Amino acid sequence: GHLAGAAFNTCSKASAWREAVQLFNEMVNDTVERDVVVYSAAVSACEKAREWSQALLLFYEMTDSRVERNTITYSAAVSACE
Repeated sequence: GHLAGAAFNTCSKASAWREAVQLFNEMVNDTVERDVVVYSAAVSACEKAREWSQALLLFYEMTDSRVERNTITYSAAVSACE
């Protein structure tokens, strides 16, 4: 999860939110676990790109995936909607 989180952070700094979401989606095929770190990084990448709809989609997907949200996740989701 932490390596994937680092990749998402790199994408978000480069304003490459589409690449971050693509990486996120490919993780299922690569059997990499989508944990709170991965989800939070993906939501944050979308937030930084002002892609609020994609950020909220990922935020709500966490419930279906049974991943518990943390402060970072909530903060990024709220910021995405401002």
